[in-house]
Amino acid sequence: MHISEGVLSPPVLLAGAAITVVGTAIGLKRLDYERVMTVSLLTATFFVASLIHVPVGPGNVHLVLGGLLGLLLGWACFPTILVALLLQTLFFQYGGFLVLGANTASMALPALLCSLLLRPWLKEGRKRAAAAFVAGFLAILGSSLLMALALAASDRGFVRSAQILVAAHLPLMVVEGIITMFAVAFLAKVQPEFLGLERP
Repeated sequence: MHISEGVLSPPVLLAGAAITVVGTAIGLKRLDYERVMTVSLLTATFFVASLIHVPVGPGNVHLVLGGLLGLLLGWACFPTILVALLLQTLFFQYGGFLVLGANTASMALPALLCSLLLRPWLKEGRKRAAAAFVAGFLAILGSSLLMALALAASDRGFVRSAQILVAAHLPLMVVEGIITMFAVAFLAKVQPEFLGLERP
């Protein structure tokens, strides 16, 4: 879901960078440093999961796991996604340095919103699976819509590409919802502390 270098306009790049700086600052300030290992593990998971790219127009489709990151990390999803995208830019030239802020914001904002809206549902066993699926689905929907908005705001010529990118992410929304649902169910059984739950 990286937007390539040289595509976005300067105002969009600045807006993305500003959102990322603020989100990362809040995420680092709120980060419980006893959870640094968890954050590092999830950064690595995001890094690996999003390595397989399917090019679609000026962007690409790949696993993001944004819903899972949001549910597990809250505001810390900003530094997590930023570090993973920075490493991908350095090692594989995915995206680029100038679009790092916009790419981070487009993935981290929906993840954070999923955390704020759906995390309370994780405490109720019957609602947990639905909340996890919705988080995985909405994180990708939100990210693809933000990416489409960034493209459309940069140049009217990208409107058709933006529409194609959103449509191309529809199957991924369902896949991410299912993956998030199973991951949350597994964590609830073996490591409920990750979800803020108490052991039975």
